[in-house]
Amino acid sequence: MPPTGSVSLDEAVERLLAGGAVAFPTETVFGLGADATNADAVERVYAIKNRPHEKPMPVIVSDLAMAQTLTDALTGRALRLAEAFWPGPLTLVCESNGAIPGIVTAGGSTVAIRV
Repeated sequence: MPPTGSVSLDEAVERLLAGGAVAFPTETVFGLGADATNADAVERVYAIKNRPHEKPMPVIVSDLAMAQTLTDALTGRALRLAEAFWPGPLTLVCESNGAIPGIVTAGGSTVAIRV
């Protein structure tokens, strides 16, 4: 899909579901994102940003429950941190459970998760 400027939330969701990329504001910068479970969509983000494939992508999720679909490591101290600081400017790096393609983790075993 070609870029079109500002779109509604529904249109952004449609783009993501279709494998497109969207820009979105965070508390610190604008992000460029895609469906982290879609390797082709993640590849588009790497290409648009001219990002080296050796550099993993963080995964932005909606809440703790969604984060728990990406890792089995949100227990103990990590869970307490997530409950205390999410949503917010905290990224937790946890062992991936394989729910996302290796392109996101740059082939590594961990995933960076943020709400």
